[in-house]
Amino acid sequence: MTESNTELPDDALEFAHRLFDGARTGDTALVTSAIDQGVPLELTDEKGNTFLMLSSYHGHTSLVAELIQRGADVNRPNDRGQTPVAGAVFKRHNEIVRLLLTAGADINAGVPSARAAANMFGIDLTELMNGDTDL
Repeated sequence: MTESNTELPDDALEFAHRLFDGARTGDTALVTSAIDQGVPLELTDEKGNTFLMLSSYHGHTSLVAELIQRGADVNRPNDRGQTPVAGAVFKRHNEIVRLLLTAGADINAGVPSARAAANMFGIDLTELMNGDTDL
């Protein structure tokens, strides 16, 4: 976990792990409640994944929407340079791609970028985005 990367008590560390698991499983109530009570929106796990990155990759549309509404950084890469929109493109989570792009996600950011991921896996972005040719 990083935010200031200080030693955390075991119970705090366990709670943080539960929150990251909640982002992976789409537990919107758990994650948003914790954020609303002061857990940093941009808290990261040991791999630099934010709640937005994990929920985008795992296809949890309602959690992604709630995190965006709270101001999550849609372009923040993890430690490997991957962005939430690239993960959503790779997993073909069309609605999440739309949400992220509407919120300002850069389809060319990250390594690989969402555009590069689409090309690498033979994904037609215009098809994924229902014919939006402004990508």
